[in-house]
Amino acid sequence: MLVSVHKLSVSVLFLLIIGTVSAQSKVWDLEQCIDTALVNNKNLKINKNNIQINEELNKEVWANYLPKVNFNTDYKYYIEQPTQLVPMSMMGGPEDKFKEVQMGVPHNFTANVQLGMPIYNSQISGAVEKTKIASEIARLQYKKTEEQLYYEISNLYYNALVMEQQINFIDSNLVNTERLHKNMQLLHSQLMVKGTDVDKIALQISQLKTQRDVVKGKHIQVINALKFSMGISPEEPFSIKPEIPYQNGAEYMLTSTLDMQLIDTQNKLLNSEVLSLKKSRLPSVSLFGSYGLLGYGYDKKPNEFFDFYNMGVAGIQLSVPLFNGTVTQRKIKQKNLEIENNKIQRDLINKQNAMQIENARNTKFTASQSINNTTKQIELSKKVYNQTMLQQKEGTASLTDVLMADNSLRETQQSYLTALVDYLKADLEIKKLTGNILNN
Repeated sequence: MLVSVHKLSVSVLFLLIIGTVSAQSKVWDLEQCIDTALVNNKNLKINKNNIQINEELNKEVWANYLPKVNFNTDYKYYIEQPTQLVPMSMMGGPEDKFKEVQMGVPHNFTANVQLGMPIYNSQISGAVEKTKIASEIARLQYKKTEEQLYYEISNLYYNALVMEQQINFIDSNLVNTERLHKNMQLLHSQLMVKGTDVDKIALQISQLKTQRDVVKGKHIQVINALKFSMGISPEEPFSIKPEIPYQNGAEYMLTSTLDMQLIDTQNKLLNSEVLSLKKSRLPSVSLFGSYGLLGYGYDKKPNEFFDFYNMGVAGIQLSVPLFNGTVTQRKIKQKNLEIENNKIQRDLINKQNAMQIENARNTKFTASQSINNTTKQIELSKKVYNQTMLQQKEGTASLTDVLMADNSLRETQQSYLTALVDYLKADLEIKKLTGNILNN
């Protein structure tokens, strides 16, 4: 029995260790980050609900074509009957003379079922078309949010990658500087160098450690922002793949961007509203019907009674708008001006996109060239630094030469990181401006 418990404990401990290692070793690539964000992001869920809201609005408008049935009832007790004037000629009296008469009974009761159904109504037809286009706009807004989310996740992911590369450079430089510091301490103990030379290297070590702490702090902030955009817990273990997605020469075909599609769809909506306003001058036709009871009662003796009588009516109603004070005409002019603004905005976005694409391509090309150059320069700077360190040990190079070689290496590394950031951002911008961000 004790053996079984021991085996169970070992198994549980083994599974916990595997789970811990698995959690700590989970590495995310860009595609996994984006897929997770698409599932968890709150803004996307809001836009998805907006799509459903517009679909329900479209169904609501269509429901106006269905018959409407109402039940109505009322009871009235006349304390004083209404007075009516009756021609006296009806009772053999003189012409143009009238007699006051109170007609009816005090108790009046009405109950009926009314039905109404439109046969043709231009406003309902226009509303159906407008809600259909509004649903299309909601779907484009959802895609727009997707695109923006892809852009934000990619941007944060690239920033985290570049910061990790920067930390690697700092760690490498720190190892070299600490090695130099040990050599300088040894030389100082042999009275071959000044104490200030040792202090200079110690200062560089301190500066590098401070720089690493600053970059690590920013890296944590970027990772937290990335987790937030993905919709995962800040406490979840998280690391990204160290491979930098550098594809020299990658090009993207120009397609219709979501901004242009939204502008075009908004133009369709405006034209639909103009057409609906013009059709509002057309007559509307509807069916109506009513069936119910009329009740009359008298409460004075000896003729007390309360009787009911059936009542039914059916018909067709035609409504023709004749004049509404030029309101429709003013609304049409307003919409025409909005359409003109829409066309101007489309042309503006089109030209702006072309300019931004050209600028981004130039930036990408320049950054690509700089990446290639600085990659070679880093290798050369490392070689120069190592050679200078060797010469310094042999006494043929001064500390100033070593510091200059070290500074040259750092500048080359910084130039590489700057070019890498410019390239990744320009590539991402081109994807967005050419309408390819969701296709890559």
